[in-house]
Amino acid sequence: MKNIIKLTLMAAIASFTFSCGEDFLDKQPSEFLTTDQIGDAASRNPDVIAGTMNGIYALMFETETGGTTGHDDFGQKAYDIFGDFLSSDVALSVSTYGWYRASITEYQCTQDYTFTDNYQVWRYYYRIIRSANTVIDALGGNDVTPELAENKYIMGQAKAIRAHSYFYLAQYFQKSYNPSEAILPLYDDLLDQNGPKVPASEIYALIESDLLTAIDLLDGFNRSAKSQINKDVARGILAYVYGAMGKDPEVKTLTAEIIATGAFPIMDSTEVLGGFNDLSTPGWMWGVDLTTDNEIGLVSWWGQMDYFSYSYAGYGDSKAIDAGLYAQIPANDVRKGQFYTGATPVNQYLQPLNKFYEAARVPRGSSTTITSDLLYMRISEIYLLHAEACAKTSDPTGARTSLKALLAKRIPDASYVDALSGQALLDEIYLQMRIELWGEGKTYLNMKRNKKSATRGANHLSFVGVTIPYNDERMTFEIPEAEILYNPFISTQNE
Repeated sequence: MKNIIKLTLMAAIASFTFSCGEDFLDKQPSEFLTTDQIGDAASRNPDVIAGTMNGIYALMFETETGGTTGHDDFGQKAYDIFGDFLSSDVALSVSTYGWYRASITEYQCTQDYTFTDNYQVWRYYYRIIRSANTVIDALGGNDVTPELAENKYIMGQAKAIRAHSYFYLAQYFQKSYNPSEAILPLYDDLLDQNGPKVPASEIYALIESDLLTAIDLLDGFNRSAKSQINKDVARGILAYVYGAMGKDPEVKTLTAEIIATGAFPIMDSTEVLGGFNDLSTPGWMWGVDLTTDNEIGLVSWWGQMDYFSYSYAGYGDSKAIDAGLYAQIPANDVRKGQFYTGATPVNQYLQPLNKFYEAARVPRGSSTTITSDLLYMRISEIYLLHAEACAKTSDPTGARTSLKALLAKRIPDASYVDALSGQALLDEIYLQMRIELWGEGKTYLNMKRNKKSATRGANHLSFVGVTIPYNDERMTFEIPEAEILYNPFISTQNE
């Protein structure tokens, strides 16, 4: 059985790449199992297809999944960093090695389709999509509900991760939600190869359909690890999607349902200063438990962000909170203590030394192997999304209740929220999103959804004092050169 699972994983991994020339047009190499064979085996033993699904989750944190050997190419968290830099709440305050500086923090890649960063984002998410299509096809296709409960849960996860990838592509490659604008090719079947850009309405229709189906299929699923998507995570992803579409009543309903389960308590004041390194933290909804077996090192989110890992952050590429945002955190807010404010060394100023750190807390790392865990979603963002949706649907009481539930864990007295309403309430919710979720890859999504602008503080290396709106050309990636060259439909549309 182990050999069957291994072959299944190899088949899925070997067939991930999209639209990169003739070398990738052979969908079923003879040395691998076909999806029909996988599906037939899975109908008798779900472990076969489960192995392929686990392979998809591995892609979310493995290196070079964006098709490069760059030290900024390591899965989902790589593009969380891209978004945090673009939205300016994360500042590159010292640059020794040059990662992110020109291409991302100076907005060169988002204005030049030949920059590799555009290709990385595109290739990574379409790679996830193709692998999800492998699972869906093996289980019978888009319109099939598997008979075995285990396979039903796997189908739900595959559809949710496909939707998640399309959502991020839509966010990164469209300035703002416009249903009629052609933005991306849509591939929902393994037979699909190259295709034209289709309107955002079609992309979002698939995303919504996939997630609604996933929520139904995952009902009753007791996952074995938080790396797996369950019903609450699928609802959380859909809440972000609906928010981007302006469907605030639906966001309010979904987030209320997640909160009502009581499954995830808000991280307390001790936990928010505890390193954000442990997947077992009760308030974490989705993430991955990294171990030595994963062989993750310098090329990782921790390798870019954490002074206490063997990292660029420790050796000369400092990532810090935007000075203007830091100034807005009240002195009595526990989150103020997440950031270093000592006079020396200067290159550590406003680094997140007390938010993100490897457990041993040895400067520049006690080991070159990363075992600190990765965070994708936590309950605090669900409370904040609920507060925002309530405020946008004329329910200030609900908004204040959810906001205060979070702030009660952060400051001694949150009663000031009771006096807020209208735009002032919305502004406070948005500020708390920026503070609470700093460095977690959500600011870009929140900025676009709320149609906000960002003004860079004094500790950025570029564009200090410049205000950049959410729909600025510099905030959106370009369809990469490789896609234009090898996809004739895209080439024609871009003429």
